[in-house]
Order: sequence, then structure tokens, then C-alpha cells
Amino acid sequence: MKIDNFFSELKRRNVVRMAGLYLVGAWLLTQVASTVLPMFGAPDWLPRSIVILLAIGFIPALIFSWVFELTPQGLKRDEDVRPEESIAPQTGRRMNRMIIAVLVLALGYFVFDKFVLTPRREAALVAARPSAEPKSAANAKSVAVLAFANLSDDKGSEYFSDGISEELLTVLQKIPGLHVAARTSAFSFKGKNATAQEIGQKLGVAHLVEGSVRKAGDVVRIAARLTQANTGEEQWSENYTRNLKDVFAVQSEIAQTIVEQLRGQLTDGAANPTTKAEIQAEVRAAVKGGTKNVEAHESYLQGRFFANRHSEKEADQARVAYQRAVELDPKFALAWAGLAQTHVWDCNYATEGGQEGFNAHLAAAREAVERALALEPDLPEALFARATIETNFDYNWKSAAETLRKALTLAPQDPALLMQAGNLAAARGEKTQSLESDRRAVALDPVNAQARAFLASNLSNSGKQEEARTEYARMIELNPSAPNSHAGVGLSYLLEGKFEEAATAAQKDAADWARLLIMSCARWAQKRIPESDAALAELIATAGETGAYQIAEVYGYRNDKDHAFEWLERARRQRDAGLPGLRADTLLPNLHDDPRWDAFLRKMGLADDQLK
Repeated sequence: MKIDNFFSELKRRNVVRMAGLYLVGAWLLTQVASTVLPMFGAPDWLPRSIVILLAIGFIPALIFSWVFELTPQGLKRDEDVRPEESIAPQTGRRMNRMIIAVLVLALGYFVFDKFVLTPRREAALVAARPSAEPKSAANAKSVAVLAFANLSDDKGSEYFSDGISEELLTVLQKIPGLHVAARTSAFSFKGKNATAQEIGQKLGVAHLVEGSVRKAGDVVRIAARLTQANTGEEQWSENYTRNLKDVFAVQSEIAQTIVEQLRGQLTDGAANPTTKAEIQAEVRAAVKGGTKNVEAHESYLQGRFFANRHSEKEADQARVAYQRAVELDPKFALAWAGLAQTHVWDCNYATEGGQEGFNAHLAAAREAVERALALEPDLPEALFARATIETNFDYNWKSAAETLRKALTLAPQDPALLMQAGNLAAARGEKTQSLESDRRAVALDPVNAQARAFLASNLSNSGKQEEARTEYARMIELNPSAPNSHAGVGLSYLLEGKFEEAATAAQKDAADWARLLIMSCARWAQKRIPESDAALAELIATAGETGAYQIAEVYGYRNDKDHAFEWLERARRQRDAGLPGLRADTLLPNLHDDPRWDAFLRKMGLADDQLK
């Protein structure tokens, strides 16, 4: 039989129509079976068996359609039907209508499944899925210190009530065996009418410390209470009226009482004298680096209040407050550590002042760290600042690792230390450890925008763009003005080839260097070269002395290797904080096959054999 005659016969005998009808009907049947059968407790093998049987039956159905024809007298072999008796055309038209009908049913089922059944299945899966937060009873030795209410007539002294509660939280965080919710998450309930049960469940703690502060002249009144989170029952409360100069002793007294209460619960009674002495020693060890100078203390609390805002304007205000604190008391180690951290913040994010300004901030940060550690060698806050300098600006990976190890031994629950550990691990190419550190930081402090930023960037570098955008969205919700937040979303789109979405997202970023980086890359990818060049020119003009690494990224993305390596070298000379991300950078793969890449890694101390 000729091939043309064969295809004509396939059409005449309705074999093609039978194939279409069979496939559409089989698809509809399998979809319905996979949805309906599980509802009646059918075993898993039954839907699979239906699919297998339908697949097996496809060829026999086509053979049957070839061999037999439907006639008014019933089924007959095709060769026995005379042409004038054949109703194959009418049968074909009926089959066409059947195919259309089944297609309509299939389309209707598809819409019903997508918009009705799928959401219900997903909701059921979420309900059945084990929660990321364990539903079991919280650790009996876990506590959250909420922001104390400011009852002072001067509402501008909110920094004082925040500071008192934050200092208490910091002391408790350093008590061995006590789990304390991180500051940002605990303070997120400030001004909200949440119940003890809601707060305890969200923070995963068994106890809450609440209170209020009223300051009038040189007198301060502090009310504190310890509450059972799951019942709201008060376990202990006390009111203190003291002169401002005695406020430090009150904080230690409150901390000691709380630790005694929690330990007493585990031993079914009050702590014995030996245990009490141990608790006093632990609290004394935790209360390090402070001051007895009332004015210096107030300035320090102001510095912490502004530093927690994580923006350029507030970083400047924090630095002024910390500077005043150390001038009032040059032996105030915590204030020196805070001052160092504000200078480091400027080195990381600010562009004002160019290279000269950067150098001044870095020198001031080094001096402040050394002053703090000379006064208190084991102060975690100062060790954090030192580790950041060693990682971001000195590229001294081994020393940074040792500093962080020591700091995390002293304060294992500090999200800032965990974030820095993740940053160092990423620089060393330890992707799993880096992601684990960032996830731990977010778990400890879920409403910390900076922790979300570190995790989002890490996820993007790992190719998890959708998850990265989710974290960036949470970060933006917590702090819309945080630098490199919207641009981070833009980068995730850029890496997926969604260039217009990348540019649109980056346009909203508060940091010009972050916005211009993504804009230049996105427009280059869209072949909108003049716009890309304009963005790059603006980036060079405004951030050439503090954003050399971002300029190198643009050139790397463009595959302009000569300029990319030129700006990478300039970034190294300028001690650019972007360089620790070199190995994981998703904008620089074009450089990896160039001999200069391995040479530059070695110059940075990031070659594989150097990191062993």
C-alpha cells in the first residue's frame, strides 16, 4: 500500500479521530481518578494501575478502529462493508462532536482543579505539614524580654526604657543554659495588644519579662515582672525606686532574680545558697564593660536606640551618642564597642566622603575596637566589630574565624555574630555552613531585617531565586529604606533573565550604588546600551572610591574582562567590603576562565589551598 493511500485509509476508517478521542478521554479519566480515588481511601497502586491499563489499551483501540466499522446493523469487519453501506463519514462527524465535548469537559475540570481543588489540597498539606516551630512545650529555661513601657512624662526618653530592657536582655543572653529571644523579635511586640500566649507561641519561649520605666529628674522607677507565657500567670514582680546612679545595680538584681526563678522551677524549689552564689557570679560575668557614670550610660542607651534603626541617618546619630559616652567615661568598654560598630556600618554602606571618609571611619573603628578589648578582652560586642573588620576590610580569614569562634563561645545566641559567621563562610566557599548560619540567625531573630538580608543574598547566590525574593520581601516590610533590598530583588530577576522586572525592582532602592548596579546590568542585557552606559557612568562618578567592587561586577557581567579586573584590583586597594563575596558572586562567572581570576583569588587569600 502506498503511503498516501495508507494515510487516506487512516482518515477514512476514523483511526486518527479514535486516537484523539482516546487520548483526551484517557487524560480526563486519569486526572479525575487521581483526585477522587484518594478521597475514598483507595490504595496508591490503584490510580497508577489505571494509567498503565489506559496506556496498554491505546494500540488495541487503534487496531480495533482500523479493522472494524460501526454500521446500522452493528460492528462489522471493514472489508465486509460495501462502500454504499458505509456510514464512516457520519461516524466521523459524531466522533468530532465527542472529541469537542470531552475537550470541554477536560477544560472545565482543569479550571475546577486549578482554582478549587488545588488550593484546598495545598491548604490541607500546610495544615498537615509539621510546623517549622515545634508545637511541644517550650524549654522551661527560655524567656523573652519585651520592651519596657516608657511612663516618663518626657516621651522623648523612650530610648531610656528601651535601653533598660535591652541591657537586661543582653545580660540574660550571656547566662549559660538560658535561651533568650533576640532583641529585634522580642521588641516587635512593642505597642501591640498581644496576649502572653500569642507572644510566647510566636517567640517559642516559656516565660516573658515585662515592665515599665518612669524617669523623673534623678529618680527612676522600674517595675518588672516574670510571667508564664502559656497561662499569662504572674510568677514574680517587683518595683524599684532608685537614684539614677543606682540603676545599674537594679538591672543586675532583676537579672539575678529571673535566673533564680527559672532555675528554681527546674529544681522544684528555691535555689540553694551554693546555686545562688553561682548565679550571682554568672550575672557579674555577664555584666561586663559597663559604666557607673549616669550621663555616659544615658548617651550609650541613646546610641543603641539609634543604631538599631539600621539606616544612614540613624547611624550618624548613634555615632554621636556613643562618642559622647566614651568622652564622659573613657573606660566604658561597651560604648567603645558600639562606637566601633557604627564606624564599621559606614565602611560597609556609606559613600559620603569617598576614600578619605572610608579611611577615617576604618581607622576610628580599629581604635575603638582596641580600646574596648583593652578594657574587656572577652567582650562579644567588641569581638564582633573586630571580626567584621578582619573579614570585610583586612581579608584576614583565619584571624576572623578565630575571633568569631571566641565570640560565639561567649554569646552563641547573638544573631549578629551568626550573620558574620555566615559572611565569613561564604567568603571561604563554605556554602552549606554559610546558609546554615544565616538560617539560624533568622530563626533566633525572625523580625531582624538585616538577618533577612543576609539570608536572602545567600539564597540568591545558591540559585534559589524565588525563596530569595520571599526573604527580600520580608526584609523590605521590616525596613523599606534598608540598602540593597529592592536591588536584591532586582538581582534575583536579572539572574532569571527577567530584565525589565529587574530594572523596575532596583529603581526603588534607597542606595544609589545598589540601584545603579542592577540598572546598568539589566539595560545591557536588553541591548539598551546608552542607558546601561549612563547608569555605569553615574556609578563610577558617585561611588568610584567606595563602590569599586560594584563597578567591577558591571564590567564582569558585560564580559569586559580587562576593566573588570582593573576595578577588582582597585577594590582590593580600597578595602572594599564587597570582596568577601567574590567566590560566590553571580555576576562574575564570565571571569572564571581567565588566568587572572585564579591569580586574583590567590592575592586575596581565597585560593583553595590557602583556605585549608
